[in-house]
Amino acid sequence: MADHQESSLTLPSDPASVSTARRYATDVVSEWGLPAGTDAVDTVRLIISELATNAVQHTFGQSPTFTVELRLERDELLRIGVTDSHPRWPQRLPAAVRQDNGRGMVIIRSLTAQYGGKLSVTPTAEGGKTVWIALPWTVPVEPPAH
Repeated sequence: MADHQESSLTLPSDPASVSTARRYATDVVSEWGLPAGTDAVDTVRLIISELATNAVQHTFGQSPTFTVELRLERDELLRIGVTDSHPRWPQRLPAAVRQDNGRGMVIIRSLTAQYGGKLSVTPTAEGGKTVWIALPWTVPVEPPAH
């Protein structure tokens, strides 16, 4: 396997794009060797679902598209990123607000911590942001066939 693999997909900021983003991420990590039906794939699917939903719901029409990025670095680290063009960064909402919605980042932070990962947010040159989740890659590397 290569030292670095990358894949990205840009989608319209439409609720229907969330399921497309989930399918895309699941297909990519499966191609890279993460077995379908595992907790790790379910975690990637849920993280992508929450990040894509945030990109659609919380950009208030100011981000016509969002981009899903997946990077596998040295068979050690999976980086999941969702970029939108809205300048507002994710916010921690008060518990009273989270009763009906706003739990996405809580879920993402919890899953990220559970798997020993890290969450970060970086600005884009265009004034938006990318929410990154870095997770340890859990697929054993197969020795080359002789």
